[in-house]
Amino acid sequence: MENREQTIRRHLDNGVKVVDPATTFVAPDAVIGRGTVIRPFVVISERVTIGEGCEIGPFTHIRPDVTLRDKVKLGAFVEVKNSVLGGGTHAGHLAYIGDSDMGENVNFSCGAITSNYDGREKHRTVVGDGAFIGCNTNLVAPVTVGEGAYTAAGSTVTEDVPPGALAIARERQVNKEGWVQKRNG
Repeated sequence: MENREQTIRRHLDNGVKVVDPATTFVAPDAVIGRGTVIRPFVVISERVTIGEGCEIGPFTHIRPDVTLRDKVKLGAFVEVKNSVLGGGTHAGHLAYIGDSDMGENVNFSCGAITSNYDGREKHRTVVGDGAFIGCNTNLVAPVTVGEGAYTAAGSTVTEDVPPGALAIARERQVNKEGWVQKRNG
């Protein structure tokens, strides 16, 4: 069995750019396409397939049973597990994608997560091609976001979003004037 350095060397020889091999872990059975760039402090677990021309990291954790199609971009502090991400999909930073099937060219904004576990069972999230998941969106599975649909920033989405729709799932802001002074006496 290959050691960590041999695994990294094999991927380098196959056209993968590993920016800092000393801080990168890649499971021996991971498949990574040519032209993919892996930035520092990335962990790629077993049973992972990454397409060509992807950008991964830094500080990204790709857990088991993940398929990333060509030209997927995962930025800083993104975690993905048991999911398929279609070609051209982006999760820029600070995101969790678990038990999900995402189409092509999805924008999964910062702070967005899939809430896949209800305390007893894992559920899947489905996101259609070209969907835009706004900042700090919680997708509470099982839920589907249709093709080309949007979610508003800060939304907790618990119902399916039709194709081409905008889901807004948050309370209106209420300001309590003088609250701090009253609280502190």
